Amino acid sequence: MARKLTPPVVTAESKAFFEAARSGRFVIPFCTACGKAHWYPRAICPFCASDAVEWRPASGNGTIYTFSVMRRVKEPYAIAHVTLAEGPTMLTNLVDCDFDTLRIGQAVAVVFQETEGGAPVPMFKPV
Repeated sequence: MARKLTPPVVTAESKAFFEAARSGRFVIPFCTACGKAHWYPRAICPFCASDAVEWRPASGNGTIYTFSVMRRVKEPYAIAHVTLAEGPTMLTNLVDCDFDTLRIGQAVAVVFQETEGGAPVPMFKPV
């Protein structure tokens, strides 16, 4: 049984991200002033406080930094911090896998999961 996902709250700062997600594209914020990518979407760079932030295509590849499997629920699921190839680490879910085989440092790739009436959300599966 697939877990039902609540639609994300789309803000002015995350709107571009979820519009890209609707078309199957994975993008992340990038500061053109300091040259660093960051996550979570925000209008001001958390590294240099510049407002020169733009959305850039990301590879969708990453590695599991840490994870936890929620088993004492009706529909078990895994949450994780995934470090993207571009640098930022994001909190996400791990899907399409056997939870017993997950490990820190494992390579993962983004997949978009549909929500109940909202924008799809990025999750990751082992590669």
